[in-house]
Amino acid sequence: MSSLQISLLADSARPLLNKFYRQHQSPMRAASAGQLWVIRESEIVAGMSLTVVAHGHWLTGLLVAPEHRGRGLARQLLERARQQVEGPVWLFCHPHLQAFYQRLGFSLDPDLPQPLAERLLRYQRSKPLLAMVCGCERQAC
Repeated sequence: MSSLQISLLADSARPLLNKFYRQHQSPMRAASAGQLWVIRESEIVAGMSLTVVAHGHWLTGLLVAPEHRGRGLARQLLERARQQVEGPVWLFCHPHLQAFYQRLGFSLDPDLPQPLAERLLRYQRSKPLLAMVCGCERQAC
């Protein structure tokens, strides 16, 4: 098996992350203003976006290819990205993913920054979502 490479994806390579999402029938898209993080073996096997918001970052688009799940790749990707950013990381997730994110160090967050609180209210009109945060500074959650 080839070794894993965790890295920031260059803006010019943004279409590669969107292609990865499409390959796995995901409606996710690479954030236009965010840092894009990926894990590659010979190709992308996991990806996510971190977008600056308030005094932290908003995590979107975390996806690990189904055939690579159960290997701790989401944790590795988050840990590497968290080493490079400061402040809390927020995310929205479906209720069935709450336990997964709690194992990664996230907890429910009723106190979102205003831009995220407004966005969450809009999203909750059409789907059940929870807001979570990992607030540990400059270390793995």
